[in-house]
Order: sequence, then C-alpha cells, then structure tokens
Amino acid sequence: MFSTNTMNRQARFSRTAVYAATLLALTTASAHATGIDEAIENALKLGQKDGKYGQVTFDLNYRYEYADTESTAPEPAHANTFRLRLGYLTPDFFGFQGFAEYENLYAAQNDYNGVTSGDRDYHIVADPADKHELNQLWISFKGIPDTLIKGGRQRIKIDDDRFIGNVGWRQMEMTYDAVMLTNTSIADLTIKAGYIDGVQTITSLYDKTELPFVNVNYSLGNLGNAIAYGYWLKYEEDTALFGRSSQTYGIRTLGSPKVNDMLTLHYIAEYSYQTDYENNPTSYAADRYNLMGGLTMFGLTAKAAMEQLDGSGSITTPAGRGAFQTPLGTNHAFQGWADRFLVTPGTGIRDVNFTLASTVMTANLMFVYHKLSDDTGNVDFGDEYDFQITKAFGKHYSLLAKYAYYVADDNAPLFAQNDTQKIWLQGNIAF
Repeated sequence: MFSTNTMNRQARFSRTAVYAATLLALTTASAHATGIDEAIENALKLGQKDGKYGQVTFDLNYRYEYADTESTAPEPAHANTFRLRLGYLTPDFFGFQGFAEYENLYAAQNDYNGVTSGDRDYHIVADPADKHELNQLWISFKGIPDTLIKGGRQRIKIDDDRFIGNVGWRQMEMTYDAVMLTNTSIADLTIKAGYIDGVQTITSLYDKTELPFVNVNYSLGNLGNAIAYGYWLKYEEDTALFGRSSQTYGIRTLGSPKVNDMLTLHYIAEYSYQTDYENNPTSYAADRYNLMGGLTMFGLTAKAAMEQLDGSGSITTPAGRGAFQTPLGTNHAFQGWADRFLVTPGTGIRDVNFTLASTVMTANLMFVYHKLSDDTGNVDFGDEYDFQITKAFGKHYSLLAKYAYYVADDNAPLFAQNDTQKIWLQGNIAF
C-alpha cells in the first residue's frame, strides 16, 4: 500500500501535470490564432489602432515551482501560482503620460512558504499567496528636449539589474516610489538620475528609503559602452534593515563587438566599491569585481565569467554584515538560480561560471555552471548546474522550463551546506 504522503505527492504532481498541459494547449493554440490576437490588440487599444484613447495592458503568468533543500526540516515546496497584471496607459497629452497597474497573485496549490503568507511546513517559494497590490502608478513628462521625467510608483531597471532592478523573476515584482530623470542631450551620452523614497517588495511589504542615484552611460559605438554610477542607500523606520544601508560607486565597460558575419565577441569589466552609510551600525568597506569574456560563433554563445563580492573574511560573521550587498538587485540572476546566496555571506563570495547558449528549432537553450567559494577561493561552498529552455509563440505567448541543482562541497561551511534542487514550469500571455 502507498503511504498517505506518497499519495499526496502523486496528487500534487497530477495537478501540476494538468495545469502545465492545459497551459501548453492554450498557448500553442493561441499562437496560431493571429486574427484573434489582432482583435484582442485592437480591443485593448479601445478600438483605435493608434491608441488615441490609451491602451489597456494585460499580463497573465502561470508558474509551477518545486523547491527542495535536503536535510532541512520542512517538506519540499510545490507552488502552482497565477499572477495577473492589469493596467492602463494613457495617450500622450502635451508631453504628459500616465500609467496605473494592478497586480494579483493567486495560489491554486499553496504547499509552500510564501514568506509573508503560506504554509511554514514547506520550503520557501518567495511568492506570497493570494496577495494583490498597486504595482505601478506614475506620470511622465517629455516636454523638455531629450529629457524624460517620471514620477510615482514605477519599475526601475538599471544596467544588468545588479544594484537596482525589479526582481522580475518572482511573480510579484519589486517597484519603487521614485522620481527619475533620463537625459540624452549630449551625443552618445545617457544620464539617469533620481531619488527613491520607498520600495514595494516581492513579498508585498513596503520599505521606506532615502536613495539618490546617478548612472552615466557613454556609447563607444560597436565597441560597447562605458558606465559610471553611484548609489546612496539609506533604510528608514525599520531598524532591522539599517544594516543594509550603503554607498556604492562603480565603473563598468561592456560590449558585444561584431568582428564579422561569423563571429561576435562579448566582454564585461567592472569594479565597484561599497562602504557603510548613514545609519548602518556596521563599519565596513568592500570591493566587487565582475569580469566576463565570450564569443558567439555558428549560433553558439560561450561565456566565461567571474564575479567576486568581498566580505569580512570570517565564516562566523552573520550574513549581510561587513560584506558587499545588493539588497535592491535582481539577485536571482547571479550566483546560481537555486538562490542559495541572495545575501552575501560574511566571508564574501567568488562565483566562477561558464555559460553555453544556443537556439534549436526556435527554442532558446541555456546551460550555466557555477563554482562557488569564499572571496579568497580557499573555502569551497559548492557547485551549481542550471538549465533553461524558453520558447516564444508569436508576440504574446511564451513557455519556459528551468532547473537548478546546487551541490554543496563536503567541507562547506554551515551556511553553504545541503544540496538544493529547484524546478520551474511557466507559461505567459502578455498584451
């Protein structure tokens, strides 16, 4: 006879298979319904192809996520969630334009810990069940030549999202109450400057901040771009967050120069420097190094990279203290998709990684290997193997399958122990 737990797991996987199969069928069928797509596009523009009355936006994202870290007390997580974003973008009116967007997350299966909601008998999936919020509400003005000013709750993505991003991988993204100015008055130069007053987090919490920032990007033509930036982050009100207050300065060059029709090169060279700031109770100074080189040939892209965030050098130092941190970054994109090191440990972290990517039968495939250690390279944490396949069906539909496997080193420090596996199946419809 099967145990109750075994039968429950079988039931969960059966439900997951039904959700995934239904979504695949709907997405594939929709991909061939060009006429239907055009009718939907026209309806969302309120019957006007030029959008003279504005446009309704629609984004529905289904995801199944499985998360399991071995030798930990809770049960592996199974999350079947649907995320809906519904918005309205006004027409341009004498240089002014506005946007409002509602976001809702519904859990069809909530056998997971959503941090601010959910079942704590399961592992964490950082998508709080059955939450809804005002995701964006902003007004922009472009009446000044070569300048865009945007104020209100908005999505902000700067460079590769390492320091300020929307954490777009999670179902409920991070948005900012901010004012941001983008100026392109000088040829080849883009200046972004702004002030962030508060952060609506991925767990539907609100953090009060003071964050002036500036990012200057100069185009080098075919060679790439040269960038300089400064971020002055101060958390207010919540004393538990004061240890994240920091000031960060950096320079970055990157590009993908095309050598000829057969060969494209890729490179990144970046250095960042961070210290404590304002009300941070910990005094520290830390460096970050980010290097990448690669090429694309015959449809295959290969990249080798190293990112290092320095720490205090002590294994016993609590995570987040005295180490280079990026609390507003899209950290899922760095140091492995298993999310074992979203907060830099006190030892710092060095991530040596290798990426292969290609397109097969219009599907995009990617494999990433990570070798993770402390910032000296002498203390091994573990290895991670990440796989992803994505497939777009026209402009509005896409599918994704993704897998992450972190294997801890036999002698890894306590915070880096225990193997972790994560699986994702996802479908998206966006207009």
